[in-house]
Amino acid sequence: MNYTLLNLGSVILGLLAWVLPWLPVKGKSLSAIRRRGLHQWVSFTCCALALWLQLCYQWHLADIGDWSALGDTAGAVMKVSAFLVLTTAADNLLARVLWRQEDEA
Repeated sequence: MNYTLLNLGSVILGLLAWVLPWLPVKGKSLSAIRRRGLHQWVSFTCCALALWLQLCYQWHLADIGDWSALGDTAGAVMKVSAFLVLTTAADNLLARVLWRQEDEA
């Protein structure tokens, strides 16, 4: 298995986590509101999967004994993971606020 694909998958899932709350879903029907909730749920799921792929890659580095790579990347992975979680939560919160304002208008 090509373990570098774990990093690529993590980046793609992280970007999806940021984009999904902003997909254009307009309308005040119940199904439109449910789709908004679904987009947010899938957004958080993509964020969680991106983090899981990073954990898998870190496990791979430990498994093959590449301690220098593990030590070099552990701090950056921790910081980028925190950034991904915080920005995904902020994205979803802002999208929810804007949707409510749109529904009230």
